[in-house]
Amino acid sequence: MPELLSFDQIIHTSLVMRNLISLARKVAPTEAVILITGESGTGKELFARAIHSESRRSGGPFVAINCAAMPDSLLEAELFGHEKGSFTGAVASRKGRFEQADHGTLFLDEIGDMSLQAQAKILRALQERCIQRVGGNTLIPVDIRVLCATNRKLAEEVNRGAFRQDLYFRLNEVNIEIPSLREREDDLDPLIRHFIAYYNTKYGKAVRSISPAAFEILRRHPWPGNIRELEHLIHHAVLMTEGDTIWVEHLPMRL
Repeated sequence: MPELLSFDQIIHTSLVMRNLISLARKVAPTEAVILITGESGTGKELFARAIHSESRRSGGPFVAINCAAMPDSLLEAELFGHEKGSFTGAVASRKGRFEQADHGTLFLDEIGDMSLQAQAKILRALQERCIQRVGGNTLIPVDIRVLCATNRKLAEEVNRGAFRQDLYFRLNEVNIEIPSLREREDDLDPLIRHFIAYYNTKYGKAVRSISPAAFEILRRHPWPGNIRELEHLIHHAVLMTEGDTIWVEHLPMRL
């Protein structure tokens, strides 16, 4: 995935996506904290990268972290860094993602999966605009813009006590909700053509089209994995195709 990505590179023709990109472009040059929501595979990180690239911080780093990918014991050190000797294996001091993103953008992906304890530390860092490394005593100022993403409905998580209300309000200055692929059927054809062209180039293939019957199968598919699932499927189909057309038999049998 490229470090800089413009909104013009997000494949779409649907009205819902045009309106969404228009909103994102309005808030990109600001310092607003943006909460990007949507199902897995809808392209939340692509939006975050496009917002960064059209912001006043585009010359600074874009630093992403998946908050669901590690336990609290590792997440704190990953976010805030650590000092030498602060725990077993800490043989040298290390900057965390907050410091790495200084003068740029920090993207907290899947923030809805954070524990309440981790949420409290994120809230404090956002409020005070400074962090403290694990094992350290010094407050380190950070100049960052924060973008967040989640596939959870955070308002519901707040109601059931799984997400801090004060952090939710802090993160939700602007909400960009990316629709599922099921809700943007007009984008299916250009996305298919885009992925065919990409994998043609990658594998030296010459696929030119998809048969009407194969396209109809894709159109009726519910796409639980959204665009990520579509890309994997077209990847498979291009590999299976020996001619210039994707036929039904080139699609995965599970469809």
